[in-house]
Amino acid sequence: MIADILPAWVASAEEFGDVPEETLFPEERPLVERVADRRRREFVTGRHCARRALAAIGVAPVAIPRGERGAPVWPVGVAGSITHCSGYRAAAVAPAEAALAIGIDAEPHEHLPEGVLPRVAAPAEIAALTALRDADDAVCWDAILFSAKESVYKVWFPLTRRWLDFSEAVVDIDPEGGFGARLLVADPAVGTMVLRGRWTVRDGHLATSITLPRR
Repeated sequence: MIADILPAWVASAEEFGDVPEETLFPEERPLVERVADRRRREFVTGRHCARRALAAIGVAPVAIPRGERGAPVWPVGVAGSITHCSGYRAAAVAPAEAALAIGIDAEPHEHLPEGVLPRVAAPAEIAALTALRDADDAVCWDAILFSAKESVYKVWFPLTRRWLDFSEAVVDIDPEGGFGARLLVADPAVGTMVLRGRWTVRDGHLATSITLPRR
């Protein structure tokens, strides 16, 4: 699923189930010693996917620690992203000489819980979602918007090391499978005020991605 919305030069791996905890590196084990079983399984399989993706670009298996705000710490020379939700885990990586940053996110294909949408979307975005729903109510457009903003943050943070609020990116969804995210704050590390991404829905899940190429 995730490979369908990434450039061909970005390597990815995904799992719809979980892998044994033995796949963790010793340095990673302390990170999940005191977490709930669900969170541990997400971490284990997410790292497993990350190492599979790294292998595809010629990077030997390594530990992938957790850095600031929980972001994965990639090997030098690699840009990447990990995502997990109920029933799905994935990772995407590329050489840093090709990509400044990658952001991927996956969610169950279901509507956001009541009260969440007004906290993550501006009135104009909500109005646009209404129009999308009127044209095709089989797609959970609110969840795609949420996921797209998660992908925006996963591109923004590794470059800037700064928080980005949901209100600081305005997402415009193309019903044909793309979206644009207009940043309302600037940072020279990102180098653009508009990020372009893609989305897909398949088998009860949705995914979004943004790849920011190195210019």
